Amino acid sequence: MEQLNKTTVKEFILLAFSNFQKYQILLFIIILQMYIISIAGNSAVITLVKVGTSLHCPMYFFISVFAALEISFVSITIPKLLANLIAADRRISFMNCFAQLYAFNALGVTECYMLTVMAFDRDLAINHPLRYSAIINNMVCTALAIFAFTVSFIIALIPTIFTADLLYCGPNEINHFFCDLAPVQNLACSDPLVSNLATSIAAVFASLIPFILILGFYTHIIITIAKIKSVEGKNKAFSTCSSHLTVACLFYTSVIIVYIKPKGSHYDKFLALLYTVVIPLLNPFIYTLRNKDVKNTLKKLHIFKF
Repeated sequence: MEQLNKTTVKEFILLAFSNFQKYQILLFIIILQMYIISIAGNSAVITLVKVGTSLHCPMYFFISVFAALEISFVSITIPKLLANLIAADRRISFMNCFAQLYAFNALGVTECYMLTVMAFDRDLAINHPLRYSAIINNMVCTALAIFAFTVSFIIALIPTIFTADLLYCGPNEINHFFCDLAPVQNLACSDPLVSNLATSIAAVFASLIPFILILGFYTHIIITIAKIKSVEGKNKAFSTCSSHLTVACLFYTSVIIVYIKPKGSHYDKFLALLYTVVIPLLNPFIYTLRNKDVKNTLKKLHIFKF
């Protein structure tokens, strides 16, 4: 970290959506409403899992952990974006920028691993129903969640350290609404080769490996469901994992759209809103509207009639 002492940049400027001056207030209103709904929806999921005795099982434990992750994830970037839009406060200090960068990537990687853990849970439930409750007990659930957080925060730390170790001596305008690895690395005066390499290697462990594992688990699940003779049995088996499969598809589709497509468009920032606020907003509705257990809990609590 010796180069930090040579860095002359003390703060960065988040350009966000400054190219769309006419729509700043409109964007503020829309994003604020989405943020509030996302926080409220995910908080409701956590509350339902806690108060609904029929939801006290591993699947819903992981769902509640994922909902808490979503609340943290959106809160890393959106409040600063809202301040940027309404108050034109585009400055962010060097340290705060890297704190945001690390937290955002660490929580994003944790979501990838939690989705993998949830797929593993569904695979066990469908392929080993008789042994499931003995294998996935409270201690194992907690251990799997801790494992997901620990591995993810370590993975995210590596590219963050290499990126912070670069020399920043001039340009300080980040063409994004939050500090992310690629936009920040593009501002470095020193060669970002090692930092880019560390980022690429981390990306393999952060998203590619979890994605392959999820595909493997669901391939195993689909093969098992295909062997069930009755249509009712197939529907019942698939219904236990349909919500998670929908969430996983939405998450990875948004990531692929944003990170695999060619960069350089002003609309990249709008696409980034997909996984920073739109997906966290949709997930609570997916878990409630597509899940019979949650619907039954809502009915018992007289919260909503379906």
